[in-house]
Amino acid sequence: MTRKKLIEVALPLEAINTASAREKSIRHGHPSTLHLWWARRPLASARAVIFAQMVDDPSACPEEFPTEEAQARERERLFRLIEKLVQWENTTDEALWEEARQEIRKSWRRACQDNAHHPRAQELFNPKELPAFHDPFAGGGALPLEAQRLGLKAYASDLNPVAVLINKAMIEIPPRFAGRPPVNPEARGEKALMEREWKGAQGLAEDVRYYGKWMRDEAERRIGHLYPKVKITPEMAQNRPDLKPLVGQELTVIAWIWARTVRSPNPAFAHVEVPLASTFMLSTKPGKEAYVEPVIEGDTYRFTVKVGKPKDPEAAKRGTKLARGANFRCLMSGMPITGDYIKAEGRAGRMGARLMAIVAEGPKGRVYLPPVPEHEEIARQAQPTWKPETALPDDPRNFWTVQYGLTTYGDLFTPRQLVALTTFADLVGEAMEKVRQDALAAGLPDDDTPLREGGTGARAYAEAVGMYLGFAVDKGANYWSSLCSWHSGRETVTSTFGRQALPMVWDFTEANPFSESSGNLLSGFKQAAKLLESLGHQLKGYSFQGDAQVQNFSHAKVVSTDPPYYDNIGYADLSDFFYVWLRRSLRSVFPDLFATVAVPKAEELVATPYRHGSKEKAEQFFLEGMTKALSRLAEQAHPAFPVTIYYAFKQSEGEGNGEARRTGWETFLEAVIRTGFSITGTWPMRTEYTGNLKKNVAALASSIVLVCRKRPENAPAATRREFLSALKEELPKALRLLQAGNIAPVDLAQAAIGPGMAVYTRYSRVLDAEGNPVTVREALALINQVLDEALAEQEGDFDPDTRWALAWFEQFGFGEGEFGVAETLSKAKNTSVAGLVEAGILESVRGRVRLFRPQELPADWDPALDARFPHWEVLHQLIRRLEEGGEQAAAELVASLGSQADTARELAYRLYTICERKKRAEEALSYNALVQSWPEIVRLAGEKNKGDVAQAGLFAVEE
Repeated sequence: MTRKKLIEVALPLEAINTASAREKSIRHGHPSTLHLWWARRPLASARAVIFAQMVDDPSACPEEFPTEEAQARERERLFRLIEKLVQWENTTDEALWEEARQEIRKSWRRACQDNAHHPRAQELFNPKELPAFHDPFAGGGALPLEAQRLGLKAYASDLNPVAVLINKAMIEIPPRFAGRPPVNPEARGEKALMEREWKGAQGLAEDVRYYGKWMRDEAERRIGHLYPKVKITPEMAQNRPDLKPLVGQELTVIAWIWARTVRSPNPAFAHVEVPLASTFMLSTKPGKEAYVEPVIEGDTYRFTVKVGKPKDPEAAKRGTKLARGANFRCLMSGMPITGDYIKAEGRAGRMGARLMAIVAEGPKGRVYLPPVPEHEEIARQAQPTWKPETALPDDPRNFWTVQYGLTTYGDLFTPRQLVALTTFADLVGEAMEKVRQDALAAGLPDDDTPLREGGTGARAYAEAVGMYLGFAVDKGANYWSSLCSWHSGRETVTSTFGRQALPMVWDFTEANPFSESSGNLLSGFKQAAKLLESLGHQLKGYSFQGDAQVQNFSHAKVVSTDPPYYDNIGYADLSDFFYVWLRRSLRSVFPDLFATVAVPKAEELVATPYRHGSKEKAEQFFLEGMTKALSRLAEQAHPAFPVTIYYAFKQSEGEGNGEARRTGWETFLEAVIRTGFSITGTWPMRTEYTGNLKKNVAALASSIVLVCRKRPENAPAATRREFLSALKEELPKALRLLQAGNIAPVDLAQAAIGPGMAVYTRYSRVLDAEGNPVTVREALALINQVLDEALAEQEGDFDPDTRWALAWFEQFGFGEGEFGVAETLSKAKNTSVAGLVEAGILESVRGRVRLFRPQELPADWDPALDARFPHWEVLHQLIRRLEEGGEQAAAELVASLGSQADTARELAYRLYTICERKKRAEEALSYNALVQSWPEIVRLAGEKNKGDVAQAGLFAVEE
């Protein structure tokens, strides 16, 4: 027996989405600061999904909640718990976590009691121990980490060794060394530090911080001469008043800005290497503008730097670039330099680089300086002893450097960057030996069992510290490549991976790892330590390398997973950028994980055409492989819980390519169904909470969570008529539950697919009148049709005036129409145009009729003084109040409306659907916003009503 889980009925989706989107701007202590991973799931959504996946919906517990009212109250209580749970500020609130764990245990005890006579009860339903969790596509580790925090033993597996290591760092290593004090001599020398309680992985964090600083200082001692300070000379300050107070001072360099060069295609200047600069602007901050100005001297040129607005802003902004792509002009002659010419020069090894500017840290912010010959010479003298020779993939869609002659991962770094990264990577090994000696001195056992074999002695602890040090170095490579640029608006170095690709960067920035600006070495150690301070309280976790298509779970587990999305991201190819450095620093710690020279790619479930020979073969590989992997999940997942699977859309797919987008969605649904799953829920998770709705009212969420259960072996077949009949009976009920859960109108259609697909996938197959299968596409069309009908049926709850306004709005919006049409429609709706004018929702002038917009309605409207106010008027007065005075103003009106307010909210859903279909984005935004704000409006209205009652009671006493 299985009970329906909360995620199969309703979710406080808006709270989850808001918290997930907010997480994008959180840095301190967030797992994303440990190491980059592409398409990482927000912790908030992962946490909410797993919790709701394990907790019973109140409707599944009629013995405790016998009425719909009782079920609604209990569901609301669970919603409030989730809303607190997803807040970033509550991540370390242990009491709140324990409250959530208790809810999970309560549902688990019910499951064990229900299945006491199950043939595998002892294995599957032990009331003393929760089932473990497994994510077979663990990636960035958000799902296993949140499962672990919720009280489950977590297992994370991935084919990609970089992902495996990230998961080890988050769920496996911190609990193993929890509660231990640091071993570094500085901490051991302070009595107060050693006597304090070291919770979780705080001791490990302290050691990462200490030995990271040792690494940084030692590296600067060895190679600091390659990163000199810049001295401000009188010559520099001659035409720069801003530099005169700094003459004689030595400033720390933040970055060196270079332009790639090729020989001029003009024969007269063939001896000159001309710059390929996409911009000459260094700072575009108002009042702090600075730019590079090239100075041509005979048959050569030099760069100088000026402050203030350039005389020709467009020319400075453009640099030597002519058009999009690799199209430049020769600085000396103005002759065009084509992309083909640049590619040929690059492949021939004739692409160079020239220093354009230096960015230094001044007493009042950034100081922009012209190139210093000595600095350029020092950079060119760097002699790397090692260079990664792993080849870049010949994938022009995502890897653009290959066609310009940068064909290996080592080619993406300057000689100075290679020296620095090699030095840092090698220092990880030296730091581990220091940690080991200090650990022995601190009394840790002289146990030679390595970390990979479960060791906890001095050697294993040293390797654990070394792993986080290695991550900091590896993460730094993201800021220390020749694919980094300078952001003139923020005045900072941008990382290599500003997107999920390696594009060509023409004017690149070489960051100083010893500065205190973005991309410095020390910040990586500090961020790793900050993350560790929030970890280590959980149960044990395990991370290992495995192919999802063939792996077996040791026991049935709770599964939530975020598989690759067709061809969106080439994880393995991108990971090689980091893998080559991790392998150098940590191969001795994890020899099996780093046994290959590059990340395994052949089995990676991504539809990459260049790897498989054609788009068709890549698609076939993906679908067959994903079907195998999901089939393994269906066979081995715990029967008491649904499986949750994330499916992501690209944000840009909302515009202009709707058919392709739908096909991809249908294809993925088809693959899931073919594995033997039935789909019981679909939840849109918006991880980018921006103004997309303003641009496109039908903009999709960035990812959809599919809720799946194993379809019974004896599932019956059904006819199309039987399917449609079941759909018409069940979908309206599900719709009411979704609306009661205050789902935003923008998410309603996608969420309604869940209960609709639950009907479709409960059958082994659905056949039409000719005996042919009803496809997923046809099923989705029928679900949308029934959803529209259900929303239209809700119009029966509205008064005649509102039903007229709905029909008019669908045809004319807030525009004008003919009086005759309005009058005819009013007869069908049992009202009159004169009555609608009296109601105050429209004007009728000179044979033309139009509905009033919310902002045109009277600001002093009082329902107590209005003899005729339809639901339409109530809704649009609420919108006017919300937009002009916020939630408090809307709440004051709700407090005086009673049940009329709830009907107005229902009307907002209907109007949103009309706006979406008619592409009326501005109006749709207003209806969506009202529903999103509804919980807070109702809460404020309740407070006002309580205050009014209390005040009335006070007056009664006085009388």
